[in-house]
Amino acid sequence: MEGDLIKIDKWMMPLSWLYGAVTATRNWLFDIGVLKSISYPIPVIGVGNITVGGTGKTPHVEYLIRLLSEHYKVAVLSRGYKRQTKGYLLANSETKMQDIGDEPWQVKQKFPNVYVAVDSNRRNGIRHLLEDEATRDVEVILLDDAYQHRYVKPGMNVLLIDYHRMITDDALLPAGRLRESSKGRRRAQIVITTKCPAGITPMDFRVVQSALQLRPYQQLFFSTFRYGDMQGLFNGKTRPLRSIEAEEHVMLLTGIASPEQMKMDLRRYTRHITPVSFPDHHFFTPEDAQHVEDEFKKLSPPRLIITTEKDASRLRQCTSLSEMVKQSLYALPIQVEIMRDEQTKFNDNILGYVRKDSRNSKLAEGKN
Repeated sequence: MEGDLIKIDKWMMPLSWLYGAVTATRNWLFDIGVLKSISYPIPVIGVGNITVGGTGKTPHVEYLIRLLSEHYKVAVLSRGYKRQTKGYLLANSETKMQDIGDEPWQVKQKFPNVYVAVDSNRRNGIRHLLEDEATRDVEVILLDDAYQHRYVKPGMNVLLIDYHRMITDDALLPAGRLRESSKGRRRAQIVITTKCPAGITPMDFRVVQSALQLRPYQQLFFSTFRYGDMQGLFNGKTRPLRSIEAEEHVMLLTGIASPEQMKMDLRRYTRHITPVSFPDHHFFTPEDAQHVEDEFKKLSPPRLIITTEKDASRLRQCTSLSEMVKQSLYALPIQVEIMRDEQTKFNDNILGYVRKDSRNSKLAEGKN
């Protein structure tokens, strides 16, 4: 059920009240115009969350890339969390993961024809995308994880909420995982409840809808994960999920904020799931590699290791993995599916906004 992964440290609540006062004041200053938000002459779609990590942001950004890149030149702008560079950087085919961060690097590898740039200053990043010779033909900008970056005003905000960690039941940092009050959801035009179980019922939908109490201008969608075939990171093999035997032992190796839904989904294939978890965006060390090998040896054959695509980008950089681990290691691709037969409705909302807010549309309006 929704909210089943929420844990609140009540003894930290006084600090959360202080944190809430600061974030509320900041949002109020933006709302009354003391702090300025800037809008731009091309479609800008912000994809983000109110909680700290774990809402499935990257798969949803990839969904939008697939939808939009058929018709428009798309750019993705991220801050490049944990990268080893500073300032604005436009990725190319030779860019290293350490230079832009694991998520932007993953996006660039999967979508080489899409502009992928990083800059913690989103205004500066957008300025470069619009003015630099290499990217000035951009037609749509996707802002990755910028919901709290209010110095930029996207034409459309897409807010992601984890089905298992509803923001209406959570608490502010540090007691909970909210970056700002759940009232911040009012800034979104589209709200997506993510990571929904495949067997979600109509009553579950209504419970979420009632809890969020969205405004008339907001639209609510629900999404779930669909998994592709497992891809061997080092062995060159491909395995469908259905090939996992009921008695096969699976190590779920992750360095993401919330692997619980993935764990639950894998249990449909085998009950032998051993999670080995690291912090979000974790760079694997030789000590980590040894720990993974030690834990893997404890599993009875047949056995394999499954990881996420995001973790795969960092595991490929770890030169200390043993040959046994390498030959057993598979990445599980994830794609998003909009539920309740509303994919066309969702797509039309996104494409309609982009068409209306495009440069060509505005030029035509000016001439008229």
